[in-house]
Amino acid sequence: MDNKDAEKLFFIPFNTGGHWLLLAINPSREIVYYLDSLGNDWTTYPDMKVLIDTVLQAFRAQRDIQTSRRGANSITWIKVACPQQRNQIDCGYFMLRFMRDTLTLGRLKIPTDYFDEFKCAFYTKDQVDEIKEEWCQFMIKLNVCS
Repeated sequence: MDNKDAEKLFFIPFNTGGHWLLLAINPSREIVYYLDSLGNDWTTYPDMKVLIDTVLQAFRAQRDIQTSRRGANSITWIKVACPQQRNQIDCGYFMLRFMRDTLTLGRLKIPTDYFDEFKCAFYTKDQVDEIKEEWCQFMIKLNVCS
C-alpha cells in the first residue's frame, strides 16, 4: 500500500466454510468492521480473527508503525448491527449489498448501527433481487458467462 491508501477501507469478503460475511478494514487505524447477516460475533470464527490480526500486524511491521505494548490487542474489531437474512442461502448477496452500500456512501467509517440511509432489520425480497440483478449485469459486462 502506498501512503495515498492510508485512509481507505479495504473490503474482504470472507467465507467461513459455508457462510459469507464482510470485513471492511482500515489498516492505518487498525479497525476491522465486521458485518455478518447471521448476527454471529467474530469470536464464532477464531481462525478468521487470527488471520486478519496477523495481516494487520504484518502491515504494521512493514510500515515500521510503533504501537503500545498491547500489540495485537490494539486492533479494534467493531461488530456492525446490519440487516439480517431470514434464510440460509442469501449470505453472499447480503455481503455484496453491505459492500455496495458502503461504497455508495463513500465513507471511511461504518457506524455500529449500520448506515441510517440503509438501516433496516431485514432486506426485502426486492432489495435482495436488486443486488442479484446488479451482480448478474456486472458478470455479463465482464463477459464471464460466455
